[in-house]
Amino acid sequence: MDDNKQQIIYYFIEEAQEHLETVEQGLLDLAEVISDAERVNEMFRAAHSIKGGAAMLGFEGIQATAHKLEDCFKILRDHPVPIDRRLESLFLKGYDALKALVEELANSPTTSLRPEIVDGILSGSAANFVELQEYLEEMLNTHTHDTTKEAPVPAVNRDMAVGGTAVMAPPINIVATVTTALQQMLVLFKQGDNAANRQQLVDIARSLVTVEANATNWQALVSVTAQAIANHHNTYNAVAPLVIRELKQAGDLLAANRDRDITISAHLQQATITAAPVAPVAPVVVIAQITIPVNVRGAAQGILQNFSRQQVTELVVLLHRAISNSKQN
Repeated sequence: MDDNKQQIIYYFIEEAQEHLETVEQGLLDLAEVISDAERVNEMFRAAHSIKGGAAMLGFEGIQATAHKLEDCFKILRDHPVPIDRRLESLFLKGYDALKALVEELANSPTTSLRPEIVDGILSGSAANFVELQEYLEEMLNTHTHDTTKEAPVPAVNRDMAVGGTAVMAPPINIVATVTTALQQMLVLFKQGDNAANRQQLVDIARSLVTVEANATNWQALVSVTAQAIANHHNTYNAVAPLVIRELKQAGDLLAANRDRDITISAHLQQATITAAPVAPVAPVVVIAQITIPVNVRGAAQGILQNFSRQQVTELVVLLHRAISNSKQN
């Protein structure tokens, strides 16, 4: 796998795990959280961010599952409903499915998803998500207040009216626009460094200023990002994970109307300095270890306690191959 994309996947896993913690904390206290609009919105944004990152990297199973949770959180955000144990249980099962997919990716030595594992998780959670959606709609219909009153007609901006007919400018989908731009950048980063290629990357970065013209911090970040890419002292291996990560995080904040929270990291600022190229950021890989007794029975018990059935099967296969190779040698 391309080093740049692998580094970006590490960043995605790290962020996804943080977003999962936000979702879990909210769901474990859902009866209280439902009365706090900001906390409900936090869960919505967490699922939304995981969906966007998975879409950018092509992890369709994670994207689809996060999207389903996002849709359900949107209902809670827009139409708070009474929380009961059944609803809590359905939400937690949906969360468990998303967490299982992210853990599968995090534990993969190839930073990829095994189709058979993903298919099993998706098929196992499908019925739960259907029941969750139906139950939410049922509770919504039961507890919705009178909605027959005519909604007020919004005032038409005079500047948007032509010949007495309102002309509404279509809203920009910030996350979709940023995600598309990042996907295009990933393709170019993979193609290798040359003047024309680097200029295309700069142009894509600069085009993102049109996403939100009044967002001061977003505008500043986009400008610095373009400068970092244009700095030919920065290798693609160094600059690609950096700009992808910062634009992704900033785009999520912008979509949540949090331009004030967008900041430019010192690492990105350093990347704009011609005389001081940014160094590649090495991924942090934590390798879990266990202690196995010398005696055979104790070793077998230790393995069974610390490994899943599938992992034990894989271990047996590897040992068999090792024994066969040693006999041949």
